[in-house]
Amino acid sequence: MKADYYEILGIAKGASDSEIKKAYRKMAIKYHPDKNPDNAEAEEKFKLAAEAYEVLSDADKKARYDQYGHQAFEGNGGFGGGGFGGGMNMDDIFSQFGDIFGGGGFGGGFGGGGQRRVKGSNLRIRVALTLEEIANGVEKKLKVKRKIKAPGTTYKTCSTCNGTGQVTRVTNTILGRMQTAAPCNACGGAGQSIDKKPKEADAQGLIVSEETVSVKIPAGVVDGMQLKVSGKGNEAPGNGISGDLLVAIQEKEHESLKREGDNLHYDLYVSLPDAVLGTSKEIDTVSGKVRIKIDTGVQSGKILRLRGKGIPSINGYGKGDLLVHVNVWTPKTLNKQQKQFFEEMRDDEHFEPKPESGDKSFFEKVKDMFS
Repeated sequence: MKADYYEILGIAKGASDSEIKKAYRKMAIKYHPDKNPDNAEAEEKFKLAAEAYEVLSDADKKARYDQYGHQAFEGNGGFGGGGFGGGMNMDDIFSQFGDIFGGGGFGGGFGGGGQRRVKGSNLRIRVALTLEEIANGVEKKLKVKRKIKAPGTTYKTCSTCNGTGQVTRVTNTILGRMQTAAPCNACGGAGQSIDKKPKEADAQGLIVSEETVSVKIPAGVVDGMQLKVSGKGNEAPGNGISGDLLVAIQEKEHESLKREGDNLHYDLYVSLPDAVLGTSKEIDTVSGKVRIKIDTGVQSGKILRLRGKGIPSINGYGKGDLLVHVNVWTPKTLNKQQKQFFEEMRDDEHFEPKPESGDKSFFEKVKDMFS
């Protein structure tokens, strides 16, 4: 089982942003590869700390993690915690969180050379899913326009920063000499500058290319949830690393089913004769149509619960239910014969309301729906 992000950083669930940052910095310094060369265990802890910080330092990701746990970000298609996941590498960590170590504590990159690798920008795309696709999971092939290195483009080491991607400045203060590091202005922090490029490439040696990306979306996602496909954003110039593709989920409205968390609701209208005599009706579910029995003398407002016919939990805790709300349809117009029949039944004891203890009130039914 994957370790809890709060436990990894050694903080409580209600920790503030500053406490989260402080805890991560402490862990990162302790297990930094420069302090623990050739130590696989320290490297793994360093990666886990960065993954935890990547989620908990982002308000949106933190809220989803607090509600759904690791399942909020997991799936088949390169989605990680927030998203490094198991495929995280050191360049990702330093490109995103290098500032957390301060100016002079450690090098800006992995391997002791101090080289800083620029990460390409992320891309965002919205994908609309039907309720059936959400319930069963789906693989989508998305056309994405992303920047890639133009064929024939070559780069050379930046002469200003000597390939480190950053410049160091030393200033004298009343506390002594202070050393700070900042991205190199000449190469934009890439550590390399353009040597040769084709005419169609931009100033960074990149061109726009359309690519089809296959994305496996797990069952149970919710509207507004954002999944990440690592490395499918824009490429970075030189030896930089690619950004990520962020896939935002949009839920299409279903014709007859309404979603509420993992449960689904269906309004079933039955005629007065069917309510009196009983019948069977075919209704929609996310896995196809099913036929249900309507008992003799069913009351309007009765809720039939079809267990396991709802949406799978994103946390993997089974499936929700399908709640069928029975509505007895009262005719608004009657012919003479029909009207005469009901006139005769007006004082008939069989038509007098006689609620039993098992007939729940409206408020009790609402309470049951949410239990």
